[in-house]
Amino acid sequence: MKETINLTLKVWRQKNQYTPGKFEVYEAKNVDTHASFLEMLDVVNDDLTQKGIEPIAFDHDCREGICGACGAVINGKAHGPLSRTTLCQLHMRFFKDNDTIVIEPYRAKALPVIKDLVVNRTAFDRIISSGGFVSVKTGGTPDANAIPISKENSDLAMDAAQCIGCAACVAACPNAAAMLFVSAKVSHLALLPQGQVEAKRRVKNMVHQMDKEGFGNCSNEYLCEAACPKGISVANIARMNRQFMGASIS
Repeated sequence: MKETINLTLKVWRQKNQYTPGKFEVYEAKNVDTHASFLEMLDVVNDDLTQKGIEPIAFDHDCREGICGACGAVINGKAHGPLSRTTLCQLHMRFFKDNDTIVIEPYRAKALPVIKDLVVNRTAFDRIISSGGFVSVKTGGTPDANAIPISKENSDLAMDAAQCIGCAACVAACPNAAAMLFVSAKVSHLALLPQGQVEAKRRVKNMVHQMDKEGFGNCSNEYLCEAACPKGISVANIARMNRQFMGASIS
């Protein structure tokens, strides 16, 4: 495999949410194929800075695929072409020499652009604040066998708890729905005994806050599951809908 490649980048540049944005074209020369996508952007930004051009703003933190901070749409796909892979873990060896790569931010009314590829995801924080917690006493770690939980429920709860809140599901959904994110947060608590105290209040509050934030509705496109870097199942959405209906009529 060729150790370096040359790329053409079409990058969305936008000063803030109130300013119209546009694509700018940059050449990325001699890109190391072992570099990650964000490392490639670092190199491009160094070159832009030397030329007196403002560097591309993008979100990142751990760069290990576990924090959910990074995120962009690469050639029309949230996080890029690889399944179950965050943008920071996407490596340049999966691109070809002389490829053109289109890079743009997640687009949703509820996730306004802050600058360039950075979007405001505080809507997710407000959804979590509305009900993503449990009323359990703090203290020492309880014995593992003190609270019996079926393996099926514990596995489902752990699967849902993998959600990192990256918003790829919103970006992939044609309706900009956040139901996969919300259902994962509802499920990983509701499936465990500790989460039962607020179960009904939680699902009602979180769904109502989701609607208040301006996210769209689910139309069973399944694109959210396909884009999720952690493989969160849409079965969580069905579970949340059942719980919401039950809580609303009880």
